[in-house]
Amino acid sequence: MDDDSAEIELLEQNLNKTHQISQRMTSILTNFDTRLVKLEKSILPLYNSTQKLKQRAQNIDRALLKIDEVASSQDGIAIEEGLVLRGPQPGQLEAYIDILERLNAAIAFKSSDADSRDMARLIETGAKKLTQLYTKFVAEGSSGSPPVSGLAFMLTEFPPPLMSSLTPLVAFLRTLPLPSTHPSHPAASAILNTLKDAQRGYADMRGSWSRKALEMHSRRVVDRAETLDGVASGKEFSIWIDNLLKVTEAEYTLLAELAPLSSNTLIASAYDTLLTPLLTLFTDTLSSLTSLIKRSLHKYTFHALSAFSALTMSQNRWESVLAKRGREGNELRDGLNAIRGVCLRSFPEFLADLKLAAVGKGGDLSVGLADITISTVQYLNRIPDVQDAVGSALSALGDGNWKMGDGKQVGKTPKSNSVEVNEKVLIQHFVYDVMNTLIGSLTTLSRTQRRPPFGSVFLLNNVSHLVSHLVLRPTNPNTPSLLSKPTTDFLSSSWRTAKAGYFDASFSPLMQALADDARDKTSGSGWKAAAKEKFTRFYDLLEEVGERHRIAKVLEEDSDERSAVGEEVVKLVVPSLQRFMQKQKEKEFSKNPQKYIKLSPEEVESRIRNFYN
Repeated sequence: MDDDSAEIELLEQNLNKTHQISQRMTSILTNFDTRLVKLEKSILPLYNSTQKLKQRAQNIDRALLKIDEVASSQDGIAIEEGLVLRGPQPGQLEAYIDILERLNAAIAFKSSDADSRDMARLIETGAKKLTQLYTKFVAEGSSGSPPVSGLAFMLTEFPPPLMSSLTPLVAFLRTLPLPSTHPSHPAASAILNTLKDAQRGYADMRGSWSRKALEMHSRRVVDRAETLDGVASGKEFSIWIDNLLKVTEAEYTLLAELAPLSSNTLIASAYDTLLTPLLTLFTDTLSSLTSLIKRSLHKYTFHALSAFSALTMSQNRWESVLAKRGREGNELRDGLNAIRGVCLRSFPEFLADLKLAAVGKGGDLSVGLADITISTVQYLNRIPDVQDAVGSALSALGDGNWKMGDGKQVGKTPKSNSVEVNEKVLIQHFVYDVMNTLIGSLTTLSRTQRRPPFGSVFLLNNVSHLVSHLVLRPTNPNTPSLLSKPTTDFLSSSWRTAKAGYFDASFSPLMQALADDARDKTSGSGWKAAAKEKFTRFYDLLEEVGERHRIAKVLEEDSDERSAVGEEVVKLVVPSLQRFMQKQKEKEFSKNPQKYIKLSPEEVESRIRNFYN
């Protein structure tokens, strides 16, 4: 028992010693841990600095490796120089471009000025070789004869195979060093001049090609203008202008894709060069048309108006095209001013021609349509086809100025705020003055150049033609809209006056032959002799009128109106003859009345109707 107690006590003593040792160990470890934390804090900045130095060392190693690569590539510069001087070979454009790219990269790492100059010289040579290839491709796409599709113009695209060859070439040329992008590059200025020359050459070739494509159609427009109707000629000119503008627009798009120098200023300059031959062709074509028109303005009036209309309609497209060339000047405006001046002259000269037509040669027995009547009807029926041009020109001329100071305007309506209405009103004023001048000249011709019976038929026929072809049955359905109420009233009044003049000149002598006179009141045989003389004179005059109507056809082109006039004549003459005949028969003017009454009223009526068959 005592032994066990002693062992237990010994164990407790050992346990206490172990506990004390554990506490001392824990204290030592805690102290060591604290020191490790302090050490880590002290070493961490040094560690971070060491990592940065290591990264920089890696970068230096890489740069040295790259320099070694570039330096080693210099060993093959002599070989590459030979390749550059040979120029790009077929199918090896990419390899040639790679050589120039390597040379460009090498310049950035060379410290020797001599080496840089040598490589810059090679790059400049390579750029020239590539621009020569570029020019060769452009020349192939802009040579030969433009394709022709009959008489119609055909807009052709740049050949697709050449386009596919040019696309990567242009893409590389646009990356070459220029003063604006690489100011320190030794070859930048020379490369810029080379590319400028290539771009200028492109513009020259494409401009000449485009002119060649349009030139044949330009000659055709001018050659056919002399034989075509004015409106039809104007439509051909309008189509040609449209084709010209299509070409200029397509060429600008192509230039933007294929220009080695893509800055807006340099593209505008090249486009100006490209447009020069096209604008020269336009100016020459318009000058040829204007010269033709001026040679005989009365004949080619509608050529001028149609051309003016075509240019006016295309004005916005023209301005858009010309704005892209980046400089002042407007060839369209110059052409418009020239053709507008011709149009402004045409209106007073047309009225002057109508006035001058009243001076004839005299002794004319013809009763057909006067040339001025036919030409005026054609003139007025064509106006709706170029109404915009006529309205614009008259507006520029000024209301009434086409009369050149010949008095006050007639039938003028109040001005409207609408430009369209104003121009239409101006046209109506002009048409009124045309009608007034024309009918005045026709009236003068009927009175001074023909015997009264023939003159009255002449005036009747011409006024009838005007009413029929301008009011009742116009060739152009839009013509009546140009006739104001004063104009239609004037035409109606002129028709009534012409018809009254015809009745008076042709049938008044017949009516006067049957009229009462002083001899009818005498006694004995005096009144009988007067009655016999009247019958004789009436039938002689009737025969004369019939002979005249066989020569001078009345309203030959209008059967309905001719029949209506015949009906009026019958109603005028036959009843008077019947009354006179009945009166003389009742007085028994003769024992043998049939000797003097050669035709019955029915026979006279039939004969009169035959005048108009």
